[in-house]
Amino acid sequence: MPDNEHEGKVAFITGGGRGFGKAFGTALSRSGAHVVLADIDGDAAAAAAKELTTHGGRATGVACDVADEAAVGAVIGEVADRHGGLDILVNNAGLHAAFNRPFTELGLPAVRRVFEVNVMGVVICSLAAREAMSGRAGASIVNISSSAAYANRSVYGVSKLAVRGLTVSFAREFAADGIRVNAIAPGLIFTDTVRAELSRSEVDRVLGEQILAREGREQDIVEALLYLVSAKAGFITGETLRVTGGFALSV
Repeated sequence: MPDNEHEGKVAFITGGGRGFGKAFGTALSRSGAHVVLADIDGDAAAAAAKELTTHGGRATGVACDVADEAAVGAVIGEVADRHGGLDILVNNAGLHAAFNRPFTELGLPAVRRVFEVNVMGVVICSLAAREAMSGRAGASIVNISSSAAYANRSVYGVSKLAVRGLTVSFAREFAADGIRVNAIAPGLIFTDTVRAELSRSEVDRVLGEQILAREGREQDIVEALLYLVSAKAGFITGETLRVTGGFALSV
């Protein structure tokens, strides 16, 4: 049953065409928000939005590369003009498993692209959304980091470590605008994509380092997102919430 906490609010979700992004959009739509699913694959975003509207939600799908400053500014500006502002930004778009390799193996072109999307994408979208979110009650940005940010074994992990840093910096800079900024660091979550991309040995390694002896589920991350954008988290900003089953736990 929907709780309608986000009735009348507008959420912009990057990487919204599939995976976590689509799941976030589904959950926020069920709680009353109009969700804008932005994805470099415009067809996937449109299909996901159509699916949500078919089930009674309010959703729009748009094509957008988060590393393209002009495109992001135009899309977020259009959303703000159409809906009168923006309440929730989820910086979910990112490059993943194929880039979970050392710098010395990946090569500079691929390294550059990872940082353009995973790091500069967060910067570009957050700065573009700030004015549209400023002064709106409950305004909240949630960035998607990773448990890999605590292990730092790869280009991907370092990019997600940077997301943790950006979360703190933007929390400080945007506080005067009434915008909270937090992050989620998912552990190994068994989506279809993960099952297809990761070897059994890598899966076993991560599960062996968890404290909780079960696979992470997409809903675990969705629940964390719903909490961070809710009034219950109104005194929380600048934090990265690990949802990892205890993977890479540290003090």
